[in-house]
Amino acid sequence: METAEFIAALDRDGRLLADAAEEAGGDATVPACPEWQVRDLLRHTGMVHRWAAAFVGERRTSSHPGGGLPDLDGAELVAWFREGHRHLVGTLSHAEPDVQCWHFLPATSPLAFWARRQAHETAVHRIDAESARGGTPTAIAPDFAADGIDELLHGFHARSRSRVRSEEPRVLRVRATDADGAVWTVRLSAEPPVTEAGDAAAADCEVTGPLAQLYLSLWNRVPFPHVTGDASVTGLWREKSAVVWA
Repeated sequence: METAEFIAALDRDGRLLADAAEEAGGDATVPACPEWQVRDLLRHTGMVHRWAAAFVGERRTSSHPGGGLPDLDGAELVAWFREGHRHLVGTLSHAEPDVQCWHFLPATSPLAFWARRQAHETAVHRIDAESARGGTPTAIAPDFAADGIDELLHGFHARSRSRVRSEEPRVLRVRATDADGAVWTVRLSAEPPVTEAGDAAAADCEVTGPLAQLYLSLWNRVPFPHVTGDASVTGLWREKSAVVWA
């Protein structure tokens, strides 16, 4: 996917997130994150949007902490979220393609990284807001879901910070049923996971399903669609794979 496509996805999903949060109300519980209410979701995602925009807009070349969570609620909180989301979309849309700034996963450019990362950050939390509201969630495009699986497996869980470890080597296969060749083989060991494309090794456990469901299940938002083999491998994923703000 191109940077402009990620920015368009970010724009759409941020608007949908705000709409769903407004309809659900700040007290509604987020099912996938039961310790959160919708107000916590808005505060967190709005903070992340401002944090990300500062790197690109201010050309910051080293890491810096987020700006803290606002003491806002209700309509004021929703308005604050919308303002930060618009600012992020505008910052990314108007940035020079070769802008130099800090980023934390491999990418073709810092701008490409931040557009992609914030598109997926917002998509997952949009699903959170829609699940808190109830009703049918907005669909996730298969190509976007496939990219998000790549980012999660080849990016986040290739880092030393990944907690998905197994003293006994195990192999998890992730296979899409709605796209040819969309297969990931994840080797688990006492070291960070190593992901390869395709059927790179015999699998102890295989997860299959549509790309959108695989994307959300790997982000621990929905159950795995279909599991064959040793289900303890998916149990390990559920227990250890959460990506947390730090």
